[in-house]
Amino acid sequence: MKTIRDLAEQLRGKNVLMRVDFNLPLDKKTGEITNDLRIRRAMPTIELARERGARVILLSHLGRPKGERVPRLSLRKVAVRLGELIGAEVGFVPDCIGPQVSEAVRKMQDGDLLMLENTRFHPGEKANDPDFARQLARPADIFINDAFGTAHRADASTVGVADYLPAAAGLLIEKEVNYLSRATSASEHPYVAIMGGAKVSDKIEVIRNLLDKVDVLLIGGAMAYTFLKQQGVGVGASLVEDDRLDVAARLLRQADGKIILPVDHVCGKEIAPDTQAKTFQDEIPDGWIGLDIGPRTAASYAERIRNAALVTWNGPVGYFEIEKFSEGTRAIARAMAGSSADTIIGGGETAEAVEALGLDGRMSHVSTGGGACLSFLGGEELPGIAALE
Repeated sequence: MKTIRDLAEQLRGKNVLMRVDFNLPLDKKTGEITNDLRIRRAMPTIELARERGARVILLSHLGRPKGERVPRLSLRKVAVRLGELIGAEVGFVPDCIGPQVSEAVRKMQDGDLLMLENTRFHPGEKANDPDFARQLARPADIFINDAFGTAHRADASTVGVADYLPAAAGLLIEKEVNYLSRATSASEHPYVAIMGGAKVSDKIEVIRNLLDKVDVLLIGGAMAYTFLKQQGVGVGASLVEDDRLDVAARLLRQADGKIILPVDHVCGKEIAPDTQAKTFQDEIPDGWIGLDIGPRTAASYAERIRNAALVTWNGPVGYFEIEKFSEGTRAIARAMAGSSADTIIGGGETAEAVEALGLDGRMSHVSTGGGACLSFLGGEELPGIAALE
């Protein structure tokens, strides 16, 4: 896969169309940006292009406007935040195609930054419409894709544009591919994977793909209760995917002892901050919901992590948004932060949890893509990366 490093000497005076993932979380009431991590992760590629004299034209989506212009999902506020972080003026065009874009690009000088409006304001984006992709590409000389978070989507701005311009990966995609390839190549041992989250169905392909690569796979979160129920263990009122019990059985057979399940559970009567919390060993009584791994399980999992050479974690092991059910996730994060192993954090809620604990800087890699990370770990081809190969 060619990267921006390979094109570095060709960038001066060129119009570089750069697809970034600035799909930032917004406050539901005010519409203000609540986390700018994805901007900060894209900045090394942006700064490299500017240093080499490129005229950088930024493309991104924000939210799900479904092909319509939704004012609260405008990227104008994102352009302002980028300017604050990068210490430079960032121009903005209230569209991503058309004469306004052409005129703004014509006025750019070497090293300038220009943000275009939300690509998903046009139905051609999600449809990967060739004509829309051609219009996106029209003002540019080179295409750089650094939006790993959308690499699993075949959109016009991630895949279609690469048909019309010389294309390469940015530094973030390069880093994501390098680290996640280590997670799927099983070159380091002992290799420990942790899988959490609510549903087995969300992680079936990842578990299948990793089982012949890992030494042990530690299960937490609500998905554990589907496995436990399949084994005949009482799980009380915990979330169970009854239509996936047969899948759980097949995965356990395939695992041949590699899958480790919780032996104690922190439970509540309901999912609420003021519910009573109680720890149960082995089985959960009727009326109680498993909402976190218990202290025995957390200690056992942490010990395996400390002795590993490589650790991959995708999905919180408890309902970490509520303080009394967050200790299991904290224990996993602390064990990884204190381990000498290479530590890879899947995107989405796992990344949010690690960042909330202030431990993201102590991990080897924190992925910026939830869905893209799952697809990669599941062995799927990512269209946005395949278009660059």
